[in-house]
Amino acid sequence: MEAGKTSASSEAKDFGKALCIITGASKGFGRCLAKEISALLKPGSVLILVARSGEKLQELDEDLSSDSDGLVIRCVVADLGQKDGVERVIIEARKTPSSDINSLFLFNNAASLGDVSRYVRGFTDMDEVDRYLSMNVSSALCLTAGILQVFPGHVGLRRCVVNVSSLCALQPFPSWVLYCTGKAARDMMFRVLAKEEPELRVLSYAPGPLDTDMQLHARSNTADDNIRKSTTAMHAEGRLLTCEESVGKLIKVMLKDDYASGAHLDFYDL
Repeated sequence: MEAGKTSASSEAKDFGKALCIITGASKGFGRCLAKEISALLKPGSVLILVARSGEKLQELDEDLSSDSDGLVIRCVVADLGQKDGVERVIIEARKTPSSDINSLFLFNNAASLGDVSRYVRGFTDMDEVDRYLSMNVSSALCLTAGILQVFPGHVGLRRCVVNVSSLCALQPFPSWVLYCTGKAARDMMFRVLAKEEPELRVLSYAPGPLDTDMQLHARSNTADDNIRKSTTAMHAEGRLLTCEESVGKLIKVMLKDDYASGAHLDFYDL
């Protein structure tokens, strides 16, 4: 058994006293993750919620605060596509000394679908592509690097980085060039990280087709007929997953903690 892993019989029941950072926390998968994981953090833990919408973060903060027991919740309103947005998250994380926690979790969840109404030949504006990659790739790299610098590995501190991935990291979807490119780049980024820092737990988790605003945008705007019809059919036939279903499976995987660091795991493979 590899270092840092546990057997099924010794599966953890909670995440201990932790600092947990979730980007894209205001809605969808990130919001659900915040709700579910907050119940598994011991008193004195810190939960940092990051999103662009201050109003939605405030609503989530109020929901969690009503049920939390000794959980410190901090909200960071930030556009991660901008350098100062990433820096604000790191500054907020630095307020928690590593000596106060025994676990660190960073969930790189924030992402956007991008313009799916065009094919590759339609993307000639480098500034547009750069803005997409800044938000969906550069921010994940720089935020992860910044957090790991603030919390270097040491005895007694478990560190885990989760990349919310997609089937699109592995398979090409016509007219989804930005999204597929971003997800593929992020998967490789975290595979490299896992090789560089073997004591770090790294996971890319593809949550499956979720019933979210992003899926609505996909079935409404996708240029490719086959992809658009497929996403529409999944919705019409009730084959979309709820965020609760997918988050539940991710949490089970993390508590069991027997995956190979750097792995890409899909909801349907677990």
